[in-house]
Amino acid sequence: MAIVPAPVLVLGMARSGQAAAAALTARGVEVVPADRKLRNDTALSLLDGVGLLVKSPGVPGEAPLVEEARRRGIPVWSEVELGYRLLGPTPIVGVTGTNGKTTTVELLGTIFRAAGRDVAVAGNVGSPLTGVVRANWVVCELSSFQLEDVHELHLRVGVLLNLEPDHLDRHGSYEAYRDAKLRIFERAETAVVPRGSGLPGIEFAADDPLPAEPLIPGAHNRENAAAATAAARAAGIADDAIAEALRIFPGVEHRLELVRELRGVRYVNDSKATNVAAARRGFAAYDAPLRLILGGSRKGESFEPLARALLGSNVRSVHLIGETADELARALDAAGVAHERAGDLATAVAAAARGAEPGDIVLLSPACASYDQFENFERRGEEFRQLVQNLEE
Repeated sequence: MAIVPAPVLVLGMARSGQAAAAALTARGVEVVPADRKLRNDTALSLLDGVGLLVKSPGVPGEAPLVEEARRRGIPVWSEVELGYRLLGPTPIVGVTGTNGKTTTVELLGTIFRAAGRDVAVAGNVGSPLTGVVRANWVVCELSSFQLEDVHELHLRVGVLLNLEPDHLDRHGSYEAYRDAKLRIFERAETAVVPRGSGLPGIEFAADDPLPAEPLIPGAHNRENAAAATAAARAAGIADDAIAEALRIFPGVEHRLELVRELRGVRYVNDSKATNVAAARRGFAAYDAPLRLILGGSRKGESFEPLARALLGSNVRSVHLIGETADELARALDAAGVAHERAGDLATAVAAAARGAEPGDIVLLSPACASYDQFENFERRGEEFRQLVQNLEE
């Protein structure tokens, strides 16, 4: 196939890498797999004779094979770039931003289906883009990692939800992170941008008039709904279909997901809140007293803005877990916010449940990644669900 040089080295054989390898193999392209688990992710000889390196999102640009490929003049594509080229003329709506991507993408999928459009939801959520076999439209969640190595990715509509510090451990600076995100607009026909961002395009904001009020709670989710509405209109979808989707869309797993109500206490899984801004949106979505579980693995963020936001808020207790517990404790102490160290999620859930009173909400909204104690944020959220279900009646 002329659009892909062969053979192709696929670096990183998790979900995206496996999908890329399968898509290439199905088209008769020779694939050379490389991965840390295969113990060959530093074997530079794998590049001999290779025409292209496809990089999974989790692989940094400083990886030895990536740097050597660039030195040799071998093209480096993200898995999304490969997926775009394999899809051909299929129109794509791409969504990026620090927070709200998954919710907005899934809401857009619901809107397209309500309008009778054949749509696939892909990217950083659900199926990798290279896993999409056939669809008349694609709605694609795009992370900064996926946008690092795009070259021809062309979007019918590109959406930027917001920009706040995140993944600084990978990008090194906020500016580098921002620049990666903004690549979404390099070849987008229509841009949808936050009001006041200073970027050209169709603007949206949380207070926009909408065809219907969204079912899911929180000002941030109304902002997500406004972005989805603007993007759907740009794709030619009528307001009646948008309204239908807004009324029925229940939200996504691990994002303000109500797990259980027990003795008047609600337990909410917000494990996908893996940065400070997301956690702040999480606890701001509720007026009820909160028992907040914070902590996890480091992403290079300051916790001072989170601590200041908690002071004087409706958060009644804070339970710290994971490797960031010490950093969180220092920030909370400096702000005068009481807290207790739980260590792990099971201890935190038990402590929060003991202290909770009817009307309270126990909220897992960690403000951190999960890799210190869990494989990913999904596993952390699943563990929270199980711990809550195991609480005695």
